[in-house]
Amino acid sequence: MLPTLCNKRGFSLIEAVIAIFLTTVAVMSIFALVAPAWRTTSQSDSLGRAANILYDRLQQEEARIMNPCSPVATGVTGPVTVYAGGSGAPQSGDMSFNVTTTVTATGIGSNDTWHVNVRVSWGNHAGISESLVVTRQDDYRFPEGCTDAVL
Repeated sequence: MLPTLCNKRGFSLIEAVIAIFLTTVAVMSIFALVAPAWRTTSQSDSLGRAANILYDRLQQEEARIMNPCSPVATGVTGPVTVYAGGSGAPQSGDMSFNVTTTVTATGIGSNDTWHVNVRVSWGNHAGISESLVVTRQDDYRFPEGCTDAVL
């Protein structure tokens, strides 16, 4: 066997200190990533909940406006406090969001076209918004045989 490749002395103290130092630096750099990861996770959770509330509100307004029997109230509604859990009172782990809905007549073509804009905000965040153009649809008439709402 080659005497230079087999050293029976083991690790020296300096080698052990360097190994401990490198391991400590690696662990500390991983710890430095924990706070930004939690912040990003929290923001992602808030955005997901807000998007769910936003599209739920858009669908409610769209269904209401598409029904020719339902009168359309234009203007701004809100901000209304909505909880992510869907109930009127906060539950454990719930987060409150402010929902503002704006319905305006577009003036395009006939008088049965509206522009719906919904903004969902929370805490110090400006929030997210989405808009939709909605027209009356006879297929959405409910109850059957009702007369058209006065616009």
